[in-house]
Amino acid sequence: MPESTNRLLEPRFYPECLSIVVPCFNEEQAIPALREGISAFLEGVPCQAEVVAVDDGSRGATLVRLVEWARADARVTVLRLSRNFGHQLAASAGLDRATGDAVVLIDADLQDPLPVIHAMIERYCQGYDVVYGQRARRSGESLFKRLSAWLFYRLMRLLVHAELPPDVGDFRLISRPCLTDLLRMRECHRFLRGMVTWIGYSQTAVRYDRHPRSAGRTKYTVWKMLKFAWTAATSFSTLPLNLSFLIGGVICLFGMEEAVRAALAHFLGWYTVPGWTSLMAVTSIIGGALLIFVGVLGQYVARIYEQVKDRPLYVVSRVYGGAGETGRGVAAPRAREAGRE
Repeated sequence: MPESTNRLLEPRFYPECLSIVVPCFNEEQAIPALREGISAFLEGVPCQAEVVAVDDGSRGATLVRLVEWARADARVTVLRLSRNFGHQLAASAGLDRATGDAVVLIDADLQDPLPVIHAMIERYCQGYDVVYGQRARRSGESLFKRLSAWLFYRLMRLLVHAELPPDVGDFRLISRPCLTDLLRMRECHRFLRGMVTWIGYSQTAVRYDRHPRSAGRTKYTVWKMLKFAWTAATSFSTLPLNLSFLIGGVICLFGMEEAVRAALAHFLGWYTVPGWTSLMAVTSIIGGALLIFVGVLGQYVARIYEQVKDRPLYVVSRVYGGAGETGRGVAAPRAREAGRE
């Protein structure tokens, strides 16, 4: 992907308010370092700022430490989700709540260095609406982790969106106009990286070296990465359906070849043996392929079914800090409601 989209840039002033959105799931060990790091960072920001931390149904003391932070710092708001909805929906909850002119999405493990946000704001002031962090090096990770991450991002470019930038996670700055349009997209199976790329606007990268985790362990295992890749592919692309059609055509050609060979053997008197093995092999290949294709189609149908139920994307059971606390659950806007806003 080129460094930036080809758009006429209009310089803008430094944001009057900066929002930092932090999804958290079982990050009690990382919260002290997160609190210290963000508090120090905000001291050097010449504008109003807010932190929106989203507790995604964590176990342990994650929520307790977040609430302590919110009650000690009026700039911090904590959203407690009623259960674990997943990283992408927790991030969406924070983006829905953020009020800043520029909104930064960052993980709680501080692998993405906070000073990089200064470089993002510089690009924002140049006129860019999306500034994403692109990883140049990944410190503190095993060779297998680096290879699997490299494969994941290239697979996403193939299956989801050809313009999806490689080696880019959810760490990014989004301008208010771009975020307003992004929040109109209320699909329940969310792939924020692809959604931000799809929506357009002027986008550019800031390269940086990724740090080791400040504490705790990664929540993205290999299985979760594969599951995330499949969700992104089936929610954001029809390529799996197209591949099913292509593979079905190849299998059909294979079956036609076997039919021609059998006909020639019959009419030309070639030696033939009643082929139970070959018959079972062909039958198994065709039957297995059909089941796979029906399964792929079923994944799309299931996503349609879940989307048309029009349930809220998430449920906020309580809000701590910020403009005031509330004990009543707050549901996310539904797709139709969001479209009217």
